[in-house]
Amino acid sequence: MTTTKDEHTMSHTWITRPETPQDIPAIRAVALGAFPTPLEADLIEALRVDEAWSPELSIVAQAPDGTVAGYALLTRCHVGTAPALALGPCAVLPQYQRTGAGSAAIRAGLQAARDKGENLVLVLGHPEYYPRFGFTPASAYGIRPSFEVPDEAMMALVFDDTVPVPSGTIVYPAPFGV
Repeated sequence: MTTTKDEHTMSHTWITRPETPQDIPAIRAVALGAFPTPLEADLIEALRVDEAWSPELSIVAQAPDGTVAGYALLTRCHVGTAPALALGPCAVLPQYQRTGAGSAAIRAGLQAARDKGENLVLVLGHPEYYPRFGFTPASAYGIRPSFEVPDEAMMALVFDDTVPVPSGTIVYPAPFGV
């Protein structure tokens, strides 16, 4: 468990930790509140029972009053046959958006991945948001998804650039449906 203040907003202190079984309904509520359809909430539930799941990489950001306000998930994917992690879904309850809950959950998830010895995290997301965590265009590493997306939206984060980074096509876990 980590307590952090987000350096971008400094408006809240967040407790970040891996999910517990008691958090599952709150995580679904966060995803349902953050997205216009239940697709992401359903994806989280499908990933939770997939072999790509690592319980220590399912991170909640909890407000001091105990409310689960933010969530970040990293699951096993591959670049070709080499292991990597996919970041997402990430979600924040609407009333906590822009308070640092999402950043806190993502930072904790990335640190947990680093602590596990992972070296490559991929995200398909907003190119104005994810670079603050160190993400850069995945194409610079020769990494691409199996579907069309804007180049700047498919990003990679390499923890140790002295270790060779695989190149090739991203193979997502089956629940992603791609």
